[in-house]
Amino acid sequence: MTTAAPTGARVARPAPARADDEQLRLFSTSLTMLGLLAVWFLAQLFVLSAISQDRQQQILHDRFRAELASAVAPVGPIVDQGAPVALLRIPALELDQVVVEGTTSGDLLAGPGHRRDTALPGQVGTSLVYGRSGTYGAPFAKLAELSVGDRIEVVAGQGTTRFSVIGIRRAGDPLPQPASGEVARLTLATSEGEGRLGALARGDVVYVDAEAEKGFPAPAGRFSAVGEEEKAMGTDHGILPRLALLLGLLVLTTLAIVAARQRWSAALTWVVATPVAVALCWATTDAAMRLLPNLV
Repeated sequence: MTTAAPTGARVARPAPARADDEQLRLFSTSLTMLGLLAVWFLAQLFVLSAISQDRQQQILHDRFRAELASAVAPVGPIVDQGAPVALLRIPALELDQVVVEGTTSGDLLAGPGHRRDTALPGQVGTSLVYGRSGTYGAPFAKLAELSVGDRIEVVAGQGTTRFSVIGIRRAGDPLPQPASGEVARLTLATSEGEGRLGALARGDVVYVDAEAEKGFPAPAGRFSAVGEEEKAMGTDHGILPRLALLLGLLVLTTLAIVAARQRWSAALTWVVATPVAVALCWATTDAAMRLLPNLV
C-alpha cells in the first residue's frame, strides 16, 4: 500500500551543478585573459612599441650628449651591451637616432644597434649597424629609399664623420671592395618586404653601404665573432625562461580570478584583478617581442 506524501511537504530537488558553474567561470576567465593578451600584443606591436622606443631614444640622447660633453663617450674596443655609441643622422630620411652597442632583438628595441665584431661607427674599417623596419619606431623603415651620394653623419666619441652612400645591395648582389687605408665604411642593414610587417614573412635584408675618406683609429681587441642571435634576422632565445615564467604567472592569475569569482561578484573581481592582468600581459608581450627577428 502506497503512502501519500504529507500535505505541504517539500519535494527535494537536485542541487545546481556547481561543477558546471566552475567550468563556465574557468572558460570565460581564460577566454578573457587570452583576449586581453592578444589585444595587448597587437597594441604593443603597432602602438606601444613606438612610444617605448621614442622614450628610450630620449634617455639615450641625454646620456650620450652628456658623455660627449664630458669626453667619456666609448671608443672601444669593448663596450657594454646596450650602451650608446654614436648619433646617426640621415638628412634624406629625416632620421636622427642614437646607436646602441649590440644587435640582439632585445638591443634593437631601443634603437639601431652596432654589431660588436665590427669597428665602431666612424672608425677605420667597416662598421655594421642594424635597425628595425616595422616595429619599435621602425627607424630604418625607409632605408632602401636612399640613393648613391646621399649623406650620412655619425657623431661618436672620437668626433664627427661624414659618409656618402656608395650603393644599395640585397641578397646575391656582389659585395663592395673591402675598406682599405684610412677609409671608414658604414653599412646599414634592415629587413625588407611589402607592407609594414612584410619583412617578417619574407625575411629579406637590404644593405646600404657608405664611405668616408678618412676614419678615426680603431683600437685593437674587439670581438672576433658574434652569436647567431646578433646576426641579421636573429632572434633572442635567451628570453625564453623569462617568457615561460610570465606565462606561468598568467595561468596562476587566471586560476586566482576563477577562485575569487566564487566568493565575490564578477564586476568586483575584475576591478581588483584588471591592473594585475594588464601588467602581466604587458610584460609577457614585451618578452615575446624579443622573439621577433631583430631587423623587423
